[in-house]
Amino acid sequence: MKKNQIFFLIAAFASFVLSVSLWFLGEPEIAKQQGIFVGLWVPSILALGGYFNG
Repeated sequence: MKKNQIFFLIAAFASFVLSVSLWFLGEPEIAKQQGIFVGLWVPSILALGGYFNG
């Protein structure tokens, strides 16, 4: 596995963990919206990684 592939996987996993933590630990009124917003970063990060790894 290339170094930049690992970077994108770590970034996607960190985004996933942040999304889940926002969903469950944030303020109840806006936590779900914040969690969904950050959760949408995961496929975007993976797609960007796939683009650069060709």
